[in-house]
Amino acid sequence: MKLQLSYYLDRDVVFLARDLLGKVLFTNIGGNVTAGIIVETEAYFGVLDKASHAYGGRRTNRTEVLYSQGGISYVYLCYGIHHLFNIVSSVEGEPHAVLIRAVEPLAGKEIMELRRNMPAAKAAVSSGPGSAAKALGIDHSFNKKDLTGDEIWIEDHGIRYGSDEITAGPRIGVAYAQEDALLPWRFFVKGNKYVSRPNKGYLRNLM
Repeated sequence: MKLQLSYYLDRDVVFLARDLLGKVLFTNIGGNVTAGIIVETEAYFGVLDKASHAYGGRRTNRTEVLYSQGGISYVYLCYGIHHLFNIVSSVEGEPHAVLIRAVEPLAGKEIMELRRNMPAAKAAVSSGPGSAAKALGIDHSFNKKDLTGDEIWIEDHGIRYGSDEITAGPRIGVAYAQEDALLPWRFFVKGNKYVSRPNKGYLRNLM
């Protein structure tokens, strides 16, 4: 079942980042449908989060989309190479977002293999936010897309992970965020081979 707009309006972005594990991210590009189970996420807590693009109320042409009502996509180019896919959440004016860091290939695997030039069984095909986006065909043209539409959307297939199956730890690549870099706002499915860096930094079980 496709997630409805109300799901994305939840103001607790940390809860959403954890809850999105097991949900299925779909893209439809010219009739080519691909999908992956979300297995790794990071939460970004708007204007109060030093790791967020919207920290301190920063508003630019690039980040303005974050201030929209939840349920749309925020795609930006990282290091001039990788497109990263984020889910804008919460109410209008509250720029929370969840970064999708990794997916486990589920549908359209042969298309994903062509996009990544490697077998879908290889972890690197969709491990890490740049690889996950590329495998699903997500580029800058997917910025500001409606996540309840027919080009990119998320479904609930009833996949659930218990607290003992999910690990939380600091987000990756945000050392500039000072004390906020230590917040345990990265969530991933323990033991899933598509997780990008399962042993990076301090980790704890969600018990």
